[in-house]
Amino acid sequence: MIRFLLLCILLPPIAACSPGDSTAAPRVDRPSFSGERAYELLREQVDFGPRIPGQAGHAQQLAWMREWLAERADTLIEQSFAQPTSRGQTLQLTNLFARFNPDATDRVLLLTHWDTRPLADRSLTPADRQLPVPGANDGASGTAVLMVLADLFTQQAVPIGVDLLFVDGEDFGPETVDMFFGARYFADNQPEGYPPLYAVLIDMIGDADLRIPQEGYSQEYAPEVLRRVWGVARDLGYGGVFVNSPGGYVTDDHVPLNQAGIRTIDIIDFEYGPGNRYWHTPQDVPENTSAESLEIVGEVLAELVYRGG
Repeated sequence: MIRFLLLCILLPPIAACSPGDSTAAPRVDRPSFSGERAYELLREQVDFGPRIPGQAGHAQQLAWMREWLAERADTLIEQSFAQPTSRGQTLQLTNLFARFNPDATDRVLLLTHWDTRPLADRSLTPADRQLPVPGANDGASGTAVLMVLADLFTQQAVPIGVDLLFVDGEDFGPETVDMFFGARYFADNQPEGYPPLYAVLIDMIGDADLRIPQEGYSQEYAPEVLRRVWGVARDLGYGGVFVNSPGGYVTDDHVPLNQAGIRTIDIIDFEYGPGNRYWHTPQDVPENTSAESLEIVGEVLAELVYRGG
């Protein structure tokens, strides 16, 4: 409750900490987010092949992200760790934590996962269930958006502290006991001086038919953050995508962060394709994603940051 009250005090009025605040605000002076550029980065990731811990595509993407972020962030921190699984394997995982305006006290955390699922266990075709998931939407979409945001933050300085977190080992599975490894590790190994004011997780935000309801754990753990982000989306004219309706509970990287005291919401479209039939299947490919969808989410996050969090 104390954290909630402090957040309502620190955030500007559009945060909608008071009920009934529906005043629209014009877009702030800032760089525009390019959905086409994000889509190019999404395709680059898929071209690496499966980003499964221990495989070549995973190592190639890590090196690619490391170079990109090192050129843009004020500070880049790597969290590398060995993670045992419930089946006796040991995964070599790496979180990347890119900091902008690192001396600022008031900070916002934006995060996503960058790994992909080893097996397409939701495929309707039994033979395909042994194939890896390409991860265009589930992995590459959120990563692409945050990487383009890193570009924006170098073009124009951010007015608050912003941290971009790329977590590894989110989607290993197949059960949740072997998922969310990177987020759990970060929750247990937060930087000195954390937590931030709040955090926003983006996951599966590239669907060509994008519709983002209000996820259940987000409503429960951080309703004031949810109202703020949805208010920004409404101001930008994206109320038809960021819909004011409940979306059910999704176990995702935001859960361990909330449990560790970081008020975190999940921006997620969990209906990927008709009847969610592209999720965790070989059909999670660039052709089923959209540059426009990436741009909508990127514009909302850019506006959120440049309004001062």
